Amino acid sequence: MVDTDRFDRRNFVKGVGAAGLAGLAGCTGGPDSGSGGDGSGGDGSDGDSGGSEETETETASSGSETTHVGMVYATGGLGDGSFNDQAQTGIQQAAEDFDLSFDESEPDSVSEFGTFQSQYAQSTNPDYDLVSCIGFLQADALSQTAPDYPEQDFMIVDSVVDEPNVRSYTFKEHEGSYLVGQLAGLLTSMSFSAGDSSTQSDSTNVGFVGGVESSLIAKFEAGYTAGVKAANDDVDVQTTYTGSFSDPSAGQEAALSMYSSGADIVYHAAGNTGTGVFQAARDEGKFAIGVDRDQSVTTDYADVILASMVKRVDTAVYNAAEATVNGEFEAGTATSLGLAEDGVDIVYGTELGDQIPDDVTSEIQSSREAIVDGEISVPQDPSNV
Repeated sequence: MVDTDRFDRRNFVKGVGAAGLAGLAGCTGGPDSGSGGDGSGGDGSDGDSGGSEETETETASSGSETTHVGMVYATGGLGDGSFNDQAQTGIQQAAEDFDLSFDESEPDSVSEFGTFQSQYAQSTNPDYDLVSCIGFLQADALSQTAPDYPEQDFMIVDSVVDEPNVRSYTFKEHEGSYLVGQLAGLLTSMSFSAGDSSTQSDSTNVGFVGGVESSLIAKFEAGYTAGVKAANDDVDVQTTYTGSFSDPSAGQEAALSMYSSGADIVYHAAGNTGTGVFQAARDEGKFAIGVDRDQSVTTDYADVILASMVKRVDTAVYNAAEATVNGEFEAGTATSLGLAEDGVDIVYGTELGDQIPDDVTSEIQSSREAIVDGEISVPQDPSNV
């Protein structure tokens, strides 16, 4: 079932980054894996070479009442300034607020997800109360892992796993992407300059760079394209999927091709691959749009980031942890968060946002209200735009 009523705005973790929680000390460790295996076998790799990482972070006082959470991140890894870091912010804040400790694992490839999920579920020292699986690529593995450990609670972000011991959190990424698409469509239709970047009023296209092609990332593309077309139906959207969430060079190459083909604004939904999009924008004197977090804050590219489509992954992680601490975790349920629930939104860049014309931001705010009120229905499939 879908439950949005339990979404609690007071639990938002606003603007807190890992640097702001430096007091959380990390050390090498992780779950007692028993017969966990090495994660080899099968393809679908989406990560850099090298071993996967596990870290243990303890902030709670010792005692039998301490809640233990295992975090299995997406293949882009921590330090992406985006999706994984947003999830980490949520669990870090929960560790500050509650009697809670957590361990972290950073798989290098899709084939490792099941290994880490099982290691946490098997562990008895500590005995994990919750295993948090970050990213839609974990769904297949979790669909196999969860039935094997029926007494273990799991949560997953960005996909629905229909098992009685899994709580699923999804987002209406297409709604937030509509707003940044409208921003791109409006600004590319005028002569706009900010910092060292600019648009040209005769531009005929903007860009979208996705990571792994999937129905999830297609929601970003569909919403973005719909927003662009709402602003100016004559503006086309160039689209490239790099096949990875952890390849900045591929993101840079894709964006450079778009900029050289006339785009002056590129939006990415590609995890750490998007870092390359920002570098390309800087190299070419163009603009970019970030994703998941306010990337004008979490990366070193505030000079080219017009805005970001933020997704409250931190809220999902935090709320699941809080519910576990309070004995109120509702397994077997699904929650979907959109603009109406403040689960997604547009956040303007810290350096460039105040230079965006007021008539542009006002038009975007009107669209936001219309989506919330049901007056605008945003497509989730690019073929329907």
